[in-house]
Amino acid sequence: MSLLDVRDVDVFYGDAQALWGVSFQVEKGTITSIVGANGAGKTTIMKTISGLLIPRSGTIVFEGRDITREEPHRRVEMGIAHVPEGRQLFPRLTVMENLRAAAYTKRAREKFQDTLEEVFNLFPILRERRNQLAGTLSGGEQQMLAIARGLILRPEILMLDEPSLGLAPKLVIMILNLVRRLKEEGYTILLVEQNVYQALKLSDRAYVLETGRIVKSGTGEELLKDEDVKRAYLGL
Repeated sequence: MSLLDVRDVDVFYGDAQALWGVSFQVEKGTITSIVGANGAGKTTIMKTISGLLIPRSGTIVFEGRDITREEPHRRVEMGIAHVPEGRQLFPRLTVMENLRAAAYTKRAREKFQDTLEEVFNLFPILRERRNQLAGTLSGGEQQMLAIARGLILRPEILMLDEPSLGLAPKLVIMILNLVRRLKEEGYTILLVEQNVYQALKLSDRAYVLETGRIVKSGTGEELLKDEDVKRAYLGL
């Protein structure tokens, strides 16, 4: 049984349809990527899984349970953590205050100190910067803090929406290497990413989204070799 199973989901913004019959699965302990051009609907998928958008039709099943109509806060309590595009930190709070603010579920509060130590081991720079205002961190450090806030929730699945957006190429590689390390630590990752080459290199399985429709799927390695993908996204 898949950890997350999205089945035939249609999503609308008013009268405008954004997703058409989207279906995919995420297996526990894997990195699964959704790649595609800007505006393809990748963020819409993430918002639908986290409950910020409700599909017109289709179902979302998490750990065998239909969560299609569940409230967003209930999904977080179940173990779905969404690190949104643009980081959305509290810039006038310190690193520690941002992390404490993330520990608002029962499971997060009970294990906060243990999880905090795990997070600081993963991101040593955040330990050094723990009393620094989040708004004064570099772009890469802010992205680490955004991911760390998701980990504080002790998620069953960590959804990362464009973690490399706006970062210099060297920082892109660093952040995506951190994503790989999270998998090695046992986390399940759903990654949305415009950097198609790097995302596919990381992924156990990947899906290509075009104008709201899944048009290709396979292992990351298979899609890297796919001629259509190479032409459309890799400039080859």
